[in-house]
Amino acid sequence: MYILKPSWLRHSGEQKDFEVYSCHISPDGKRLATAGGDGHVRIWSTEAIFNSGDPNYDKPRQLCHMSHHLGTIHSVRFSPNGRYLASGADDRVICIYQLDTNPPSLAATFGSNEPPPVENWKTHKRLVGHDSDVQDLAWSYDNSVLVSVGLDSKVVVWSGHTFEKLKTITVHQSHVKGITFDPANKFFATAGDDRSIKIFRFTPPPPNATQHDMINNFVLEATISAPFKSSPLTTYFRRCSWSPDGHHIAAANAVNGPVPSVAIIDRSRWESDINLIGHEAPTEVCSFSPRLFYTKKPESGSSDKGQLVTVIASAGQDKTLSIWNTNTSRPVVIVQDVASKSVSDLAWTPDGQTIFASSLDGSVVAIKFEEGELGYVADSEENDKALQKYGAFRKGMGTAEDVDSLHLENHSKAGELRGAESRMGALMGDFQPADKNGVTTNGAKSATASKNGELNGTSDKQASSKEGASKQSPEEEKESAEKAAARIAELKSRVQVTKDGKKRVAPLLVSSSATGLLSLPQSQLVGAKSTKPAQNDAPQTILDLSKPFHGLPRGGIAALLLGNKRKAVSVEGEEEEEPAAKRPSTGGPVPIMVDTPEGLEPAPLTAPPHGQVPTPEYLRPAVVSPAISVSQVRLAVPKVRSHIVRPLERGVLQGETTLEEAAKGAPENIILEARNPVRPREPSRITATKRGALLWQDFLPRAVLLVTGSKYFWAAACEDGSLHTWTPAGRRLFNAIILESQPVILECRNHWLLCITSVGLCHVFNVKTMSAAHPPVSLAPILDIAMTSLSLDGPTAAPGVTSAHLNSNGNIVVTLSNGDGFFYSSDMYTWQRLSESWWAVGSQYWNSNDSSISALSSTAVGPVATSTAPSKKDDSSAADEVPISAGIIPYLERHTTTEFLLKGRAYTLQRLIQTLLARDGFEGFESAVSVAHLENRIAGALALGAKDEFRLYLFMYAKRIGAEGMRGKVEELLNALVGGILREKGDDAEGKGWASKGDKICGWDRKELLKGVVLILGKFRDLHRLTVQYARILGLTAGGEENGNGDGERMELGD
Repeated sequence: MYILKPSWLRHSGEQKDFEVYSCHISPDGKRLATAGGDGHVRIWSTEAIFNSGDPNYDKPRQLCHMSHHLGTIHSVRFSPNGRYLASGADDRVICIYQLDTNPPSLAATFGSNEPPPVENWKTHKRLVGHDSDVQDLAWSYDNSVLVSVGLDSKVVVWSGHTFEKLKTITVHQSHVKGITFDPANKFFATAGDDRSIKIFRFTPPPPNATQHDMINNFVLEATISAPFKSSPLTTYFRRCSWSPDGHHIAAANAVNGPVPSVAIIDRSRWESDINLIGHEAPTEVCSFSPRLFYTKKPESGSSDKGQLVTVIASAGQDKTLSIWNTNTSRPVVIVQDVASKSVSDLAWTPDGQTIFASSLDGSVVAIKFEEGELGYVADSEENDKALQKYGAFRKGMGTAEDVDSLHLENHSKAGELRGAESRMGALMGDFQPADKNGVTTNGAKSATASKNGELNGTSDKQASSKEGASKQSPEEEKESAEKAAARIAELKSRVQVTKDGKKRVAPLLVSSSATGLLSLPQSQLVGAKSTKPAQNDAPQTILDLSKPFHGLPRGGIAALLLGNKRKAVSVEGEEEEEPAAKRPSTGGPVPIMVDTPEGLEPAPLTAPPHGQVPTPEYLRPAVVSPAISVSQVRLAVPKVRSHIVRPLERGVLQGETTLEEAAKGAPENIILEARNPVRPREPSRITATKRGALLWQDFLPRAVLLVTGSKYFWAAACEDGSLHTWTPAGRRLFNAIILESQPVILECRNHWLLCITSVGLCHVFNVKTMSAAHPPVSLAPILDIAMTSLSLDGPTAAPGVTSAHLNSNGNIVVTLSNGDGFFYSSDMYTWQRLSESWWAVGSQYWNSNDSSISALSSTAVGPVATSTAPSKKDDSSAADEVPISAGIIPYLERHTTTEFLLKGRAYTLQRLIQTLLARDGFEGFESAVSVAHLENRIAGALALGAKDEFRLYLFMYAKRIGAEGMRGKVEELLNALVGGILREKGDDAEGKGWASKGDKICGWDRKELLKGVVLILGKFRDLHRLTVQYARILGLTAGGEENGNGDGERMELGD
């Protein structure tokens, strides 16, 4: 071991030597940068330092010095690629220097004793973003991000390419004094005087990233405060370090009882079980050697190299440098009194054998170790192997290869700029009336204001081609714009009187609902929040399911947690009426049992205030055949009620109620009433009334269990398993349909009728065509019967059916008590799972902001306003289009979240997933599950014919696989959109879905979808070789103009 302390290696002044606050070694090991209290950044030759004892060495010692700060410089750091040097000072400014290839001026600075510069380092950027001193800096290992921390408690993230400010994070409660990056490029950690270390998860941003792209990036992952509960606040720095294998973080200024220590934090659990004890005063800096070491000398041809260890150095106010490795419980080296004041910073050379220490006494010390003193340096490939289990070394962005690639990237960026301009216009009050043909996606309607006729990337030409759908006169447009502008002005000038009598203009709340979100989402397993308008769980358009009837009183627990805000399903041909006033809900519990002198007895039914509907009175249990006891599936049969009333309001069947309540509704309501006799042998009576007048009546020989209806027919299911149907006028449609057992669920949707029996068979009938959609299908497969061993002694518990509905295409949609949601594919004769708890705990897209249309508002592809009123000529073709199953997938995912919250399993499962992510082999778990979740959504939307949701999920999927660099999936997706993925030469068989030969898929033009996907993928340079081929077909590359709109090259689909 050699200790080198050249007398000239310092920041000298006229009367004293200035403090040296920071030092760092360049990636090539040839330069040492130091920063001092004199406001200078000095770059020294490490060769000159190592040869300081040689009197014959005459090469330059100081290579350059820069004095572009106005105060003390606290941190200096080279970028990992060696291209830039960053420095932060107490003048709140960060300077970025770049080495100029031109030779410097040989003249020394006038009025100074500085030697002439050897290298020409020029100021490239000056970054202003802090409100107080900048204490520390760190670069990400891929050079994509520079992070600065300071005494203003801020953590500021800068782009490593453009040096724009990407995000300001204010989660620390006091000064932030240290920052370090994960070598696997997944996290960074900051240390502050709030006695905590905070871990942030991030995804490396692309070179053209902007601030609004990073809303969901750089998110807080964990906070560690246990080792620092009583740590002193007297240290100037809290410089922490991440081990080269990515497994540990070393944190300075920790305490173990009353003893100062260095805390070692484990990556898998973010907890500290190890402390390095030995310093007599608080530590200020710790630094891992950048290389791994073998404990034994590797012999050629021998596999016994010992174990791999890491080496860490720590120093602080006790003026002692301690060096440890992970194989020993005591320090390997202790260098006492290395300086006369506190050690401020440590820097290792790239080979891991030399360490530099700077001190507040103005000195810089180099300690060079010989081979074997710290261990035997392992190859750099060992670092790569250790980091691969954390998902490091994913392929980078690369560079654009040709002009076409740059044109494609410019088109992708132009869409983002348009989205940003429109949002800024809305925020600044440049209000434009929104397009009436707003796109409804995922059950939520986009409210983003258009600017200059553009709606999120839809041009004026596209809008003008769709003017036939709905037109507005210029006078009306002008009037609406004037009203909107007047309202904005009124809001801006609203005056409030404060408590002390002073008047002030009330601030105008600026909503962030239209903010575009392009980064990878942050998953959150929570219910609906009123603070996030863009993430409103309640569908604001038609939900393509029959309106559910909730059996729980007063909305049940789910309504208390998540709310019940769905609108009634409107039906074509019915006139819109004003909604009736809502009945006030009553709070408080409903008594089930009462304490009487004879003991506990069932509580009598009492009519509560405000007309709340009481629980219906039951006559008796339904008569059930004993043969059901040996059935594979057994569902509970409804009891026989004395009175069943179902009003039909504007063609929409309402929930069960009383006759008095039904009469209070709209006068146009038709009320279907079923009365069961007390004696089993007497007939049941069914009547339909309107305004109190009898429309028709009928009698049935058996007690009625369930009734349903629509504007096309009425239906009633009886105790003996018979199903009866009537026209709206009361004429019988079918003979009595005899089912195998008692009905359990009876639902209808337009011309479709669904009946589920107690043995779990689902029957779907089309009243219009007088046929069945498919043979009866059993619920057994979705009730976990494939993995449940049935007991001979009695029934086995299984998930319960919470709801069953029909969509407009006659598909059965079922939800279960375990949170899963299914639909039955009549084409494949199988149940398919659309939603399950697996996605809820493993996918980043569950309940994420990316599920709204605003996720695409800042890309080049936005919502496409389609004509909703086809001309008379196209009536036949419009009837053949795929129906829009709006909101079914979000509805099922909300149900899964509800069941998770009810059962309290969310926290436990999320903890299990976090533990799983730390295990070997599961590094890409979260990414793989997120991509699979998007693929599941796309397949479900295609099967259901959910047009708008299919487009949204497709674009989200394209963005994710592009960011992940999944080249195979990107190529397959592009081929599928062209229309030839599954077709071989000579294969003329007609396919469906992705393999269809037509120009449309799920109601969208393939070329339109392909254009959107190519524009999204255009910003990923490592995919340009794939995307540019399709961009040329679409005319997105020639001279930067789009030539695919008629005069350009025409794309042939399905050849």
